[in-house]
Amino acid sequence: MTSQPIRTAVAGFGLSGSVFHAPFIASNPAYELAVIATSDEARQAKARQRYPQAKIVSTPEDILSLSAELDLVVLGTPPATHFPLAKAALEAGLDVVVDKPFTVRSAEGEELIRLAAKLGRVLTVYQNRRWDGDSLTVQKLLDAGTLGTVTRFEVGMERWAPEIAKAWKASATAEDGGGVLFDLGTHVLDLILRFFGPATVTFAEITARRPQESADDDVFLALRHESGVLSHVTINLNSHLHGPRFRILGTEGGFVKFGTDPQEPYLLGGGLPTDSEYGVEPPQNNGVLERNGQRVTIATERGAYPEFYRILAEKLDDGGATSALPLPVDPADSVTVLKLIEQARALA
Repeated sequence: MTSQPIRTAVAGFGLSGSVFHAPFIASNPAYELAVIATSDEARQAKARQRYPQAKIVSTPEDILSLSAELDLVVLGTPPATHFPLAKAALEAGLDVVVDKPFTVRSAEGEELIRLAAKLGRVLTVYQNRRWDGDSLTVQKLLDAGTLGTVTRFEVGMERWAPEIAKAWKASATAEDGGGVLFDLGTHVLDLILRFFGPATVTFAEITARRPQESADDDVFLALRHESGVLSHVTINLNSHLHGPRFRILGTEGGFVKFGTDPQEPYLLGGGLPTDSEYGVEPPQNNGVLERNGQRVTIATERGAYPEFYRILAEKLDDGGATSALPLPVDPADSVTVLKLIEQARALA
């Protein structure tokens, strides 16, 4: 590893920047959280209090003006800004992390991948749900062949959110990257492709139920994987009664898991990624495995969002774009997710 920390800027200090990026960057000695950009005065004050060593600026463009003093920029800004800001950051000589959704259109994502390759920069996408404890548990079961050949996979992300908390989300249309399909759907589609490989959307319901919703807040998708697995995706912000997070049927057994990964609420409550209890789910939320009529609980793996930045640091310290080490998330995976969203919108 290099002796110098990776000088990092975080653009945006809402939920994305303050919860999903800054805590992991600041707690990893491979990084220096050097700059935070937010135009909101209250968020600026919070950033100064939490990270007094960081320079606080107002806009992502202010970050780009400091590019000679930086190595990496993390974009936690609204989706419609991802493409132009990532393009400008790459051209400024920076490596780039883009929060999901990668871009609003798959063609934009492909253009960024080509540009990063041309410029020799690292480009990756923050798909943190790969390191949810329940996602890691499902991956462990699949790797072990515990369920036999999987035939049906059901995944849901449901919430009761009658009000839209962020102004940009209230006004953003699907063309701007608004709506739950771009927000939570990119997480879910990334997971099913990771678990079961290439797929095609065969059915789509995409609906807006909240009166103030400009895009979509209630989505159901059916997909058929080349492997033969059928996946059903439920994403809903209008749900008083939440369905399973995962339900998986195979030739040797079935698995069901309810509940929400604890990492986000733990961080929102002021906890740190370095705390001993971070990422640990209470036993009452364990999933259930049934085989041959016998049911047993399966302890949930510990959630591990810090893995994204650990893997990225190894890549950057090993030479960045010239390193053979893997990225935490291949941006081509996120382009494939965007193409599935485009398929779904064409069907709905």
